[in-house]
This record gives sequence, structure tokens and C-alpha cells, in this order.
Amino acid sequence: MDILQEAAVFEKAKMSHMTTSDRVTASREAKRLVLAINEIYKKTKETNLMDVMKRLTVKKKRIDIRLKGRPAS
Repeated sequence: MDILQEAAVFEKAKMSHMTTSDRVTASREAKRLVLAINEIYKKTKETNLMDVMKRLTVKKKRIDIRLKGRPAS
């Protein structure tokens, strides 16, 4: 499967009612996708790739907040 197709499937996946193990797996998957897209972006400089990476990063941050908890300030 193409990396952009994998990213699209990941973006559309429901993130509710996940176990902690599922969240860890999803976080790692998001990181893998962002790094893979970044390698392509370095060569092509396509702006749509940057947009995809930004969306994946937002989703990953939400998952990480749920895993680690909100910082107490």
C-alpha cells in the first residue's frame, strides 16, 4: 500500500474506545508514517505532503496526551 494511502486510512480511523495498548500502537504508527512521508518530502518539497504530516502530527499529539495525561501547570 502506498504511504499516502496508509496515512489516509490512519486519519479516518476511529480513535475512541481504545485500550492503552491500542493507543501506543497508534502513536508508533503515526510516527512511522510521518517519518516516511518526511523522507519523500525532503526530495520533492510538495506542499500537500507537509499538510498530511501536520494532520498526522495533530492526531498523534492527541493520542499522546491521552496516554501521558495533561501536564499540570
